[in-house]
Amino acid sequence: MPNAILLLQDGSVHYGKAFGKRGTTSGEICFNTGMTGYQEVFTDPSYYGQVLIMNSVHIGNYGVKDADIESDGVKIRGLIGRNLEEQFSRLQAKGSLDEYLKANNIVCIEGVDTRALVAHVRVKGAMNCVISSEITDIDQLREILAKTPSMDGLELASVVSTEKEYELGDPGADIRIAVMDFGVKQHILQCMVERGAFVKVFPARTPLDKVRAFHPHGYFLSNGPGDPAPMDYAIPTVKEILKEKKPLFGICLGHQLLALANDIPTFKMHHGHRGLNHPVKNLVTGRCEITTQNHGFGVDPVAVKKASNIEVTHVNLNDDSIEGIRLKDRPAFSVQYHPEATPGPHDSRYLFDDFIELIKKGQS
Repeated sequence: MPNAILLLQDGSVHYGKAFGKRGTTSGEICFNTGMTGYQEVFTDPSYYGQVLIMNSVHIGNYGVKDADIESDGVKIRGLIGRNLEEQFSRLQAKGSLDEYLKANNIVCIEGVDTRALVAHVRVKGAMNCVISSEITDIDQLREILAKTPSMDGLELASVVSTEKEYELGDPGADIRIAVMDFGVKQHILQCMVERGAFVKVFPARTPLDKVRAFHPHGYFLSNGPGDPAPMDYAIPTVKEILKEKKPLFGICLGHQLLALANDIPTFKMHHGHRGLNHPVKNLVTGRCEITTQNHGFGVDPVAVKKASNIEVTHVNLNDDSIEGIRLKDRPAFSVQYHPEATPGPHDSRYLFDDFIELIKKGQS
């Protein structure tokens, strides 16, 4: 196999073998600690613009299949693995990971000590990197790296959002939910449809008047990539939605937008939260949930606690970061993590039930 090079922004260099498409790619490096669900992770639009380290030793050993996707294709910019496997064991699989990554034009490197690399990123923090299986000149790679934009201040949600409106579920359903698509995962939509909702998904920059024409009973703010602060088209929309006093639920980027719409700032985290085993405490019930997470930005905890109209509902038990809020004067709430949990545990799927019950309560 041809050689490949990984160069980090702090100057560290790692050598390995090429996998997937031969070429060069760059983006912000991040890591996921999950041992399964790699195809769902790769197709999550929230990873757009990032080069992903999969910490687990073997990735690709059960192949790929059409059911295990969250969007219309792979969204990561590049992949770093210890052992990226071409052979697979699952009979239902449609093909190998290598074939899948080549079909989606993803440049990868394997043979890297991913655990050591994850430890490095945990200490040094998120930074840009470049992978190449065609360029061996480090100075040339440094030039490419210097042109790679920082994730801090980068608006990406409108890039991954749907270009056209679409609908899911029974048009005759009693509950109609308008989804603002900033990079929504398909299993989030399924979780609402499975609970009897008729869902219409709107592009990120859709004017609110057009969304209102759907006559929704509730609004959903989706997950997505990039920095929420520069989303000057979305924050005013959320403020206008809140004036309607209809139920609103936000996940991940949607959580951050709900905070920004209430003048709570967000910030770039040191290295973010990504994985399938993050412990979160529900402050309302006192119960702990094991959660799936994927975010590099957070909500300012000091500003949240000072806000008179906001209640903190969930906190991360690893670092006390804010994981959930709800408004005291509006039927609106949000969480930073992913309750649909694909992949991951289903501890938090009750939040979709809560959203549906909130809508039903508003209808009565």
